[in-house]
Amino acid sequence: MYHHVKKLMYTVRVDEPDPRFGNMLLEQFGGANGELAAAMQYSIQGINCEDAARKDMLMDIGTEELSHLEVVGCLARLHLKPSKFDREAAEADPLIAIAGGGGVNLFNSQGNPWTADYLKITGELDVDLRSNIAAEARAKIVYERLINFTDDAGTKDALQFLMSREIAHMKSFTAALVSMEKPPFTIGRIAATPGLINQYVNDSTGVGDEGEIDTRGPWNEGDGWEYVPSPALQNAAAEDSSSALVVESTPSQAPEDFQSLLIDELRDLLHAEKQLVKALPEMVEAARHDKLRELFEVHLAETEAQVERLNECFDLLGETARAKPCKGMMGLVEEGNEVIKEGEEKGDAAADLALIGAAQRVEHYEISGYTTAKNLAQQLHHSAIVALLSKSLAEEENADQLLNQVARSLMSVARLPAPAEPV
Repeated sequence: MYHHVKKLMYTVRVDEPDPRFGNMLLEQFGGANGELAAAMQYSIQGINCEDAARKDMLMDIGTEELSHLEVVGCLARLHLKPSKFDREAAEADPLIAIAGGGGVNLFNSQGNPWTADYLKITGELDVDLRSNIAAEARAKIVYERLINFTDDAGTKDALQFLMSREIAHMKSFTAALVSMEKPPFTIGRIAATPGLINQYVNDSTGVGDEGEIDTRGPWNEGDGWEYVPSPALQNAAAEDSSSALVVESTPSQAPEDFQSLLIDELRDLLHAEKQLVKALPEMVEAARHDKLRELFEVHLAETEAQVERLNECFDLLGETARAKPCKGMMGLVEEGNEVIKEGEEKGDAAADLALIGAAQRVEHYEISGYTTAKNLAQQLHHSAIVALLSKSLAEEENADQLLNQVARSLMSVARLPAPAEPV
């Protein structure tokens, strides 16, 4: 819920209006690196974010960017004001003067309308945070250039304030990214091919007629880099296998035992899911928080559907849907029963948090199993099986995220006050 406070975050003062400079300011109002683009990008990322803590940060900064939009808009309007009544000022930008009445609109400095194409939203939090850091850096440079093109003291002060806040946002986004503790080049979930990610291909090579001089630096030497001379200029008759570009990430054919391994994984998963169909009703009964109980009920229905999907996988493979005893899930279910029994002596929040811990161990175990089975099915080109397993995997990952949300809610409600300072 938004609430407009009728007070600027920064008081805008313009001593000498300059309509041409007002037009430049529109770059930060309706341009690609402007405040509206930032406000929309961070807010929509926040709406999509499953991480409650970083969602709060994204919504905070997105809301602040909306206030910056108002500051820039007021600043631009004051500079454009003469175009309402002065012919010479109006000629500086007829679009603003005639079509817009001397006010601001969602255009950039060239009169191009604002577009959602400016937004960089992937739904992957670490990728989005990197985009945000870059967006703040670009906005900082735009403000710096604007400062250099005005002599108005009040305008410079306002732009200095806005430019400085861009750095503050960069710091927040960077700290949030670091706090995720993800290796910097681990993007998404599918691992890259090691040989390819460590090769630097010298594709602008040679001197004289063949190009400029080659340079070496930390981007292509040391730290595990393999330097590959330009493939286009290499003599095909003298191929050097030690420096050849790696072009295949996987063998063209899967080993024959992959099929039997996939069947074993599916039978293990089938037994695991059947155990959960029996165990989840007890977790529903043990849950005390309404949201947790509802979550378990929904996941019970999902688990029953996952059993049917596994049976369908066996049909596609022409195999009998026979379960293989899953000792790992047996142990997790047994541990869950102990948690339920011990929870009878605990308060509501503590009992439910322990129950969530047991449930998340199960989810992580299943995520591992489905990931392995899906990867094997991909290698064997069983696209229909991949689709079935991917749907179940997505449900397990979503259930894990929902359990996280309930746990954070319970921890927030049960948070103890800070101890009093000694007198």
